Amino acid sequence: MKRLTELLESNRKWAEKINQEDPLFFETLAQQQAPEYLWIGCSDSRVPANEIVDMMPGELFVHRNVSNLVVHTDMNCLSVIQYAVEVLKVKHIMVVGHYGCGGVKAAIESTPHGLIDNWLRHIRNVYNKHRTLLSAWDHSHQQLDRLCELNVIEQAYNVCETTIVQQAWANGQEVAVHGWVYGLNDGLMNDLEFNACSLNDVDNEYQVAINKIEKLRELAVASEKGHNARSLWDKMRKLFN
Repeated sequence: MKRLTELLESNRKWAEKINQEDPLFFETLAQQQAPEYLWIGCSDSRVPANEIVDMMPGELFVHRNVSNLVVHTDMNCLSVIQYAVEVLKVKHIMVVGHYGCGGVKAAIESTPHGLIDNWLRHIRNVYNKHRTLLSAWDHSHQQLDRLCELNVIEQAYNVCETTIVQQAWANGQEVAVHGWVYGLNDGLMNDLEFNACSLNDVDNEYQVAINKIEKLRELAVASEKGHNARSLWDKMRKLFN
């Protein structure tokens, strides 16, 4: 089997570059990791967590899966959350989706995709839950954009529903849960305004985020078609400022 020589060479050059910039970087990094952030994102290769928020290794604890799902029977994801919250003591958990997510798109297609359909069923459930809200958009990229946003909101809510986060809050630990969506076409993050810092925040933050999507629906109905996610959100935020 051919060795991945080009990747190994790239790694060597990268390590040399870091050493030149900070000779103690790797020595210090090897001693401990103390990130303040847990990123729960999509496996999509176009959404590299550290690069998007301009953070170095050691500054961001990361879990990725297809379509950034937080499922209460997924021991992998729950173990990551537990380690991040109880051991690393992260202060922020960001659920980060992205526009144009292939998993979200596949979840509402009628064509079977095999084994992954069982995983994507969780997104299909989000779609069914918000079918009326989504009906304002046709089966275009705009409906997909809204479903990507709604999926993030639901998964952020699921993070808040874990026994791990709820116990941390009960113990007075400082940890906040956020919902974001990344734009592949412009490299910018969209804050969906779900920001829960305590158990008492959760339902209100969920409703605030859903209300914003409702407002997007009103804008979409009242205006011409063709708005992308960024322009619709910018227009909506002007109404609240």
